[in-house]
Amino acid sequence: MDKNFQEEQFTGIIKFTPPLYEQRYQFIKDLVGKYKPKKVADLGCADCTLLWMLKFCSCIEVLAGLDICASVMKEKMHRLSPLPVDYLQPAERSLTVTLHHGSVAHKDPCMLGFDLVTCIELIEHLEESELKKFPEVVFGFMAPSVVVISTPNSEFNPLLPGVTLFRHPDHKFEWNRAQFQSWALETARCYGYSVEFTGVGHPPTGMENVGFCTQIGVFVRKYAQTSESAQSEKPTEAVYKTVFKAVYPSLKDEKYLQNAVVSEVIFRAQIIKRSLLDRLMSEHEEYNDDPAEGKFKFQPSKNCSSEDLGKLIVEKSMGPFVDGNMVYIPLTTIFSFPKVNRLCGTFEKLCKLIAGKVTLSSDGSAVMLNTEHENEEN
Repeated sequence: MDKNFQEEQFTGIIKFTPPLYEQRYQFIKDLVGKYKPKKVADLGCADCTLLWMLKFCSCIEVLAGLDICASVMKEKMHRLSPLPVDYLQPAERSLTVTLHHGSVAHKDPCMLGFDLVTCIELIEHLEESELKKFPEVVFGFMAPSVVVISTPNSEFNPLLPGVTLFRHPDHKFEWNRAQFQSWALETARCYGYSVEFTGVGHPPTGMENVGFCTQIGVFVRKYAQTSESAQSEKPTEAVYKTVFKAVYPSLKDEKYLQNAVVSEVIFRAQIIKRSLLDRLMSEHEEYNDDPAEGKFKFQPSKNCSSEDLGKLIVEKSMGPFVDGNMVYIPLTTIFSFPKVNRLCGTFEKLCKLIAGKVTLSSDGSAVMLNTEHENEEN
């Protein structure tokens, strides 16, 4: 089911801008910007909209979704798959997205190790027995650094025309602010968290006393987990069913990194080559006004034998030059470009990645490009 659909029928009358569900998702995105979590799990992920938004956050390397309704996840989970552009331009970070079918009342080892856990409009859908187990599963077993829980504020309901009891037919309860804060404070105390209360969906002017339409608790773990507590009572048996998994192409994968480096090296070498040839052509035309001279042919920039050529290339003072019909661009010059430097890290890594993929001089210190291909390239 879509947890947002029926609620937006009511809140649309008050005209929240942007819509209330977008405000909740933006709140999570802002929190991600603050805490920079690498691993995020969304419990009760429904149609995966929040996960889809979070996959664009550059700090996140692992995303996981959990929902009791597999059909809702499957309906939109294709949005979490890599696009063609992700393969053409792999990101520098790795990203794995996984969706699980199961209940938040059950423990599964696949949900361990997360930095941030979000529970957006989830707890009000839980049966009483599930709600009792929920704190132990999330705060005791999963024990992430940060937990965000949002739930309807029942004090706001009288402002929503058409709401008689609850905002959604599947809601088992809707708490007022005192009830939610009492539950949250007791949960935080039991499991070693602090909690701050806020919300989204401001009330109309003059009705501020009812509070936010959606109330939010942000729980932050007070102490880092010890290795003993982190390993205690871990179930060895998986109870969730994995319904989707996507591993995005990443420059942390040697295959994609090599392709990116080779492309960048060739791209930079071509730019240097064209700049050099344009300059030499301009100098030639400046000193030769006789059209009878015929087509300009590039000459060696140095009078040297092939044995000496390699030595000249590796000299720090030696820049790109033309020898016969070949242009030589020192690898040190290419490595000085920020993107090449960032991709490779070290000069040795650059040499390793392009070996056999790029035409190099006999000593391997310079990229070689043929001047006769210039017209074909243009």
